[in-house]
Amino acid sequence: MPTIDIDRDAAHDAAQRELAKPIYPRPSLTELIYDWIEELLYRVVASGSSIPGGWFTVAVLLILVAVGVLVAVRIARRAMRTSRGATSALFGDQDLSATEHRATAERFAASGDWAPAIRHRVRAIARQFEKNGVLDPVAGRTATELARAAGRALPDLVDELTTAAKTFNDVTYGERPGQESQYRMIAALDDKLGSHMSRGPGELPARPEHQTWADVR
Repeated sequence: MPTIDIDRDAAHDAAQRELAKPIYPRPSLTELIYDWIEELLYRVVASGSSIPGGWFTVAVLLILVAVGVLVAVRIARRAMRTSRGATSALFGDQDLSATEHRATAERFAASGDWAPAIRHRVRAIARQFEKNGVLDPVAGRTATELARAAGRALPDLVDELTTAAKTFNDVTYGERPGQESQYRMIAALDDKLGSHMSRGPGELPARPEHQTWADVR
């Protein structure tokens, strides 16, 4: 058989062209990223001697690539956590009443643990809406949609409901620390809603027709 004389670069390119054929399974996004990094590193190392600054420049480039990869991984993990949160119910496995959520919130607030205190106080508001018939009980709903639907029933409180929902999302998915002022605002809103919903059932605002909900997260 004739001897095949092919250099490393040509062999690499031939392999890439072969793997690009449709007969091979398409790689996932993660695999594409790894392949791109591998290709980049291969090119940098192969041409290291011809790059201005030589291997020092190569080392700097490799450090920059490593930093970029770490940042990308961190962003991806945060996105996955947010995605998981986007499909989980506001209440999770908990089945507490509004009163129980308020008591739990107060215990966290007493110890200065504001993020869980905020979460439980918003959940107390959601449970109270369900108890008083303002909202239909469902398996789950988002805090944002909670604010929108409840705001249609109580339009004079829509801004405060929206702020409470945003605060809930920030401390739950945005990894932001809760603050006492935020908790006090939500607690005051909860108390204000209690006065609104203390009226008889006939005095409650009409529930919007065709009301839809997603999960309260």
